Amino acid sequence: MQKFETLTGVAAPLNIVNIDTDMIIPKQFLKTIKRTGLGKSLFFEMRYTQDGKEIADFVLNQPAYRKAEILVAGDNFGCGSSREHAPWALLDFGIRCVISTSFADIFYNNCFKNGILPIKVSPEDLKKLMDDAERGANATMTIDLPNQEIRGPDGGTIKFDLDPFRKHCLLNGLDDIGLSLEKVSSIDSFEKKQAASQPWL
Repeated sequence: MQKFETLTGVAAPLNIVNIDTDMIIPKQFLKTIKRTGLGKSLFFEMRYTQDGKEIADFVLNQPAYRKAEILVAGDNFGCGSSREHAPWALLDFGIRCVISTSFADIFYNNCFKNGILPIKVSPEDLKKLMDDAERGANATMTIDLPNQEIRGPDGGTIKFDLDPFRKHCLLNGLDDIGLSLEKVSSIDSFEKKQAASQPWL
């Protein structure tokens, strides 16, 4: 998993509440177990017409936001079904950080397992960040995970809270498998002892 330390990039405003996982990546794209290739279908029903043409006024289709790495979204982001394809699609598009006032629990947990930083802020701070994100190509923010700060285009700073264990995992690029591999010497030692004491297994 890619480490997350400091990210500076364009922030796209998606001022819609209750964005569910089917809106993030519709069910017809869940047939794959690969984590790549889903970015083109991110927010599919909002990005494209029924005949596959881009909807020009959708934020991620606008020239200023086509390479956005940060998403500033409305309340309760990631609600709905528990599909891990939702963070996969965001990451494959290039989104490394989502900022909202609240997230659905399963989506929130899945973000950390895939190298995405979901940040919870107050409604007042979200309003400021949404205003910043609406500046188009000038909507550049810096997400400083070590110092737990969001820095806006005018230099304003917003602090955010994060569980220390989740922060450690992101900073070191550790998903569940990576965490297990940190203990590989202890696992090997246990297996050798087990094999010696119970050779019939």
